[in-house]
Amino acid sequence: MAKAAKSLPPVALLLPLSGVHAALGRSMARAAGLAQGLEKKALIILDTGGTPEGAGAAARQALKQGAGIVFGPLLSAEAGAVLAAVGTRVPVVSFSNDPALLDSGLFLLGITADQAVAPLLRYARGRGVRRVALAVGSDSWSAQIAAAATRVAAAEGLELQRGPGSQPDALLVGTIAEGAQQGPAARAAGVQLLGAFSGINGSQEPLAAIEGAWLSAPDPTRFADFAARFEAQVGAPPGVIAGLAYDAAGIAVALRKSGGEDRSALLSPTGFPGVCGAVRFRENGSADRAMAILAVEQGRFRVIVGGASA
Repeated sequence: MAKAAKSLPPVALLLPLSGVHAALGRSMARAAGLAQGLEKKALIILDTGGTPEGAGAAARQALKQGAGIVFGPLLSAEAGAVLAAVGTRVPVVSFSNDPALLDSGLFLLGITADQAVAPLLRYARGRGVRRVALAVGSDSWSAQIAAAATRVAAAEGLELQRGPGSQPDALLVGTIAEGAQQGPAARAAGVQLLGAFSGINGSQEPLAAIEGAWLSAPDPTRFADFAARFEAQVGAPPGVIAGLAYDAAGIAVALRKSGGEDRSALLSPTGFPGVCGAVRFRENGSADRAMAILAVEQGRFRVIVGGASA
């Protein structure tokens, strides 16, 4: 098995190491470097510059250097250029969470609204919630939260309110900032606050404004070890996107140990563990992700339901 792994082609990581997202790209590169079992010679890190043109050039360079699988790009705007350059020659696992990229040929490793909303609303329904009000903004993540909530509410038999009406059982928000704005009034009215977040970085943030909220997020207990090692090396705590880069390197290690980096290997029914939640990829490029349910109690996160497996 070890001999087969050594003969595999290298893994390419396409990151914005220059341009406006350079700091984030460098953070992701450092996180990937912490993964155990992936030799430096097996990992090619290439700069996309955060642009479609740069991403396409990086993808072509990855193929020239013999990459057997591509992780990246970070931005959905870069994805088309990478796909145009790579085609179906090697699998592409993007860090994006943009549902518009589904069925495009690449896989999405980013935390999606469906992954955040579904377990939270199912948990809430099991605790007696029947009527949920939606309080999200107008940005892309908010639109994805609204669409996911509509699908899940219909499947779970929940009533979803988008405007004024009778008092709901729960109020769904998509960011901690929205929760802080809406939380005190909801709590005073006896309405359960629900937060479907793309990540909370495992940190104990000032959470007084969302005291009592139920949240869905990657399990902070699984994120903690990676976060400690990252901070010891870099001097600052990692964000969730850095965690995704670490998980990408972990997936690469798992693929190399199994002896394959092709699409069928990525579609393994057993999936892949990760600090941002275990994932199991589907044919259309989406993924099941194990998310935890947390409660905010006395300004701290308490894990109610752990994110064991996807």
